[in-house]
Amino acid sequence: MPPAVYILGLSVFALGTSEFMLSGLLPPIADDMNVSIPRAGLLISAFAIGMVVGAPLLAVASLRLPRKTTLITLITVFGLGQVAGALAPNYGILFASRVVSALACAGFWAVGAAVAIAMVPVGSRARALAVMIGGLSIANVLGVPAGAFLGEHLGWRSAFWAVGAASGIALVGVVTRIPHLPLPDEKPRLKRELVIYRDRQVLLSVVITALAAGGVFCAFSYLAPVITDVAGIDTRWVSAILGLFGIGALIGTTIGGRVADAHLFGVLLSGITASTLSLVALALFASSPVAVVALSFLLGVSAFYTAPALNARMFNVAGAAPTLAGATTTAAFNLGNTAGPWLGGTVIDAGLGFAATAWAGAAMTVVALATVGLSLRLSTRTSRARTSPGHVVARGTATGPDAYASERTTDDAIR
Repeated sequence: MPPAVYILGLSVFALGTSEFMLSGLLPPIADDMNVSIPRAGLLISAFAIGMVVGAPLLAVASLRLPRKTTLITLITVFGLGQVAGALAPNYGILFASRVVSALACAGFWAVGAAVAIAMVPVGSRARALAVMIGGLSIANVLGVPAGAFLGEHLGWRSAFWAVGAASGIALVGVVTRIPHLPLPDEKPRLKRELVIYRDRQVLLSVVITALAAGGVFCAFSYLAPVITDVAGIDTRWVSAILGLFGIGALIGTTIGGRVADAHLFGVLLSGITASTLSLVALALFASSPVAVVALSFLLGVSAFYTAPALNARMFNVAGAAPTLAGATTTAAFNLGNTAGPWLGGTVIDAGLGFAATAWAGAAMTVVALATVGLSLRLSTRTSRARTSPGHVVARGTATGPDAYASERTTDDAIR
């Protein structure tokens, strides 16, 4: 694995810490800004909305720009967004700073994923993306709990300052370690890349990713009040339990990244099923401190075990447009990260309680499982059609590594 891929993972650590640290900071932010916890939870959705909009927008805008220069600009803007959040005098400005930071974060994810994919062979795509996602996992192990710790002892603004500093370190790594990748001889054309959205497998991948991510973060976004208000655990343990989720995420990413290249649909089905069961168990046993601690870990494992496969699937079915494929995956994850916290807040506002967010999340992952089944069925049909006697590949039909990857993962899933 090229060292530059690990630098991208290091950068994602800063991005991921900012994205998820609010899960442990909602109560102090709500108190300081004089808003309800569900309204403070909208800050998580604000970041996700910025990611949804920013990923395709910035991918298109930077399509013909040098990738290293684009990464440097985006990580700089992201760091400045953290400073603005730390200095925000009111909820409105804090909300706006989250959106700006998310736009930069989305662009970095999209371009960074395309850079990672460009530096490895097709058979190592999931592993390369797992390294990037590993930065997100470590953010959950170290960054998110550290943010909760800082929020408890030095105020929530200190967590934003810390992420700003981490962004500066990431900037140095990008400047010094990411190579200048030459632009292709034939410049990318937007019209040609947009053709991927005619492929129903691309659209199904968007739906699966959004629902799988949304189901988990519907519950995870409100895990802090579940820990304290429902399970009755002291607030000082919140950061440790969030860290346990992160440890599970790191383990899940490592396993999923090594298995997904060979058994993509198998990982999707088993991982989303495990997330569904964990969410149902969390809803049923939220009042048990032992159960909440154990399920926080298991939910981290299952969610991030699935993530490399979700990323790799999009690159397999949209390989002709790698930048837009990365942007589409980022947008899909954050569609889920927008819908999940929103649905969770709606459930809480309806008076169903914090634990009911896990039921809502499980409903989303069940639909994700059904969509995976549909995608697998279509892939199986396509694979059989390509191998049938007398089959002729039509002009414009996917061939080469992407077709091979799709057929290979389908056959492995069937086995």
